[in-house]
Amino acid sequence: MYSRFPLSYLALAVALALPFAVQAQDRDTTDLDEVVVSGTRTAVAVEDSLVPAQVINREAILRSQARSLSELLQGRAGVSIANQGGAGKITTLNLRGTESDHVLVLIDGVRMGSATAGLPALQDLPIDQIDRVEIVRGPRSSLYGSEAIGGVIQVFTRRNTGKVRPNFRIGMASDSTREASAGIGGGNARGWFGADVAYTRTDGFNACRGRGPDPSIPFDFGAGCFTDEPDRDGYRNTSANLRGGYAFTDTLTMEANALRAEGKSEFDGSFTNRSETVQQVIGTKLRYAPSEKIGLQLSLGRNDDKSDDFHDDVQSGYFETRRYVASLQGDFTVAANQLLTAGIDWQDDEVESATDFDVTQRDNLAGFVEYQGRFGAHQLQASVRNDDNEQFGNHTTGSLGYGFGFGNGLKLTASLATGFKAPSFNDLYYPFFGNPDLAPEESESINLGIAQYRDTWNWTFNVYQNKVDQLISYDAAIFLPNNIDEARIRGAEFTVDFTLAGFDIATQLSHTDPRNRSAGLNHDNLLARRPRNTARIDVDRAFGAFRAGMTFNAAGERYDNLANTDRLGGYSTLDLRLEYAIAPAWTLQAKVGNVFDRDYETVAWYNQAGRTYGLSLRYQPTE
Repeated sequence: MYSRFPLSYLALAVALALPFAVQAQDRDTTDLDEVVVSGTRTAVAVEDSLVPAQVINREAILRSQARSLSELLQGRAGVSIANQGGAGKITTLNLRGTESDHVLVLIDGVRMGSATAGLPALQDLPIDQIDRVEIVRGPRSSLYGSEAIGGVIQVFTRRNTGKVRPNFRIGMASDSTREASAGIGGGNARGWFGADVAYTRTDGFNACRGRGPDPSIPFDFGAGCFTDEPDRDGYRNTSANLRGGYAFTDTLTMEANALRAEGKSEFDGSFTNRSETVQQVIGTKLRYAPSEKIGLQLSLGRNDDKSDDFHDDVQSGYFETRRYVASLQGDFTVAANQLLTAGIDWQDDEVESATDFDVTQRDNLAGFVEYQGRFGAHQLQASVRNDDNEQFGNHTTGSLGYGFGFGNGLKLTASLATGFKAPSFNDLYYPFFGNPDLAPEESESINLGIAQYRDTWNWTFNVYQNKVDQLISYDAAIFLPNNIDEARIRGAEFTVDFTLAGFDIATQLSHTDPRNRSAGLNHDNLLARRPRNTARIDVDRAFGAFRAGMTFNAAGERYDNLANTDRLGGYSTLDLRLEYAIAPAWTLQAKVGNVFDRDYETVAWYNQAGRTYGLSLRYQPTE
């Protein structure tokens, strides 16, 4: 059954959470020591960031018992997920109501995504290889260029320190899910290394409840995935991660990393019903810091996105994109609490496919400058960037942020930013469906925030508006995609983290109003597949060797089409988890997902998992 999630639930949750935050007791751990680098391209404490940012560290990932990146991110402030039928199926992420291709995804600093589809394959990133995730909400094009209209999500793979130690995990779950991972790594002040492998396989469930054409009905083409395939749609993922670093001197260090994930996904479709994919990211960094006031970094990377598509074992398509990136960045302390950053980015995208594209390569050269300063209670951040794109010429973006500290951990922030998104190769050149005359999408954004960070608790509240022009959508006048749409997105986010009577409680509430501002029949309609209200509450408590936890996720109604005629009801789910420390290095974990067996969809016609069970055993030695 569908369940509604009205705005009044958000107000009730806020009213309940705030008194607890005021009465919060001391915590053993807080997020105050967390550092975020994605918002500024330099290391900044979360409480000092002038743009809304969040870090999900390794401890939180393990505690959540999430089995995918999308499950880990679901319901976080500003984040909504749409999935087409379970593990390994196409999964899109909307950040602050923007399009799914308006979110820049980085893996250890390397841009990830398909140059043809314009989307990162989030569903294929293995959770076992992830050390932490940073979420930056709001445009960051002035530092990263294209794709960062909604924000940046950076995934950092695991890093090893201390003596060389092995680790492994085995698990099983509903739908005949089998999981295993193992690795080894360690390091000291001079060097470190690590290697991990992981394997996941599930029989899945029926991804789509669609149907094929009904011959008894004139001009009926079916619905949903337009086929009748009431079978299980499984998924398999095999991944490996290698990384290491070495300090040649006290001033010169080098590190490298490589992640490869191979997936095989079955789904329902009349033209394609199986896909074999590869996601590969390789990167290296060379850092030189001759003094405390100067730091230089050279970064090189490559991302491969491959997809072999089949229908009943007959190949129906092949796409491979290769993205090469290089960056030279310098950080210069020009005075006390005054940092100047300048750099050059280069990117080259290449396409190889069974489908003929008129253009199969383009490059982008960009330069950027950023200033960060602190003057007593005042903070300032300003950045500007120019991208010289081989296809679209020069595009300049900028941002300006200000913060004022009132004392007692209370801070007010304000920021302005512009962003842009270059069209994908599919938008431009897909045979009979591309338009080579498309221009980049553009955005203007404002954010106002207030936050308080204390030793034992913290809370944040942000309101924002983002106007996006020249959105690409289908133009019936020319039967091709065109820059005809506009969007205005307004919203608010509230987060609070505290400990009460030994319970660690994290609450995240989001409201977004993503409106279509284009002229025509869809004017002022809500953008498709975005819930206006979302909430996530995580509660955890340790009882000696035991730790128990729960995650409550809720999302309001959404519409599956621009006309707002296909309504998907809101829903809420509850996950329960338990873990037991058998010994210092051994942990047994159990989880029940969607306890009340809610029936819901995030994309019309595509099923989501009902009640699930999981059990795993983890070996992770400590120092």
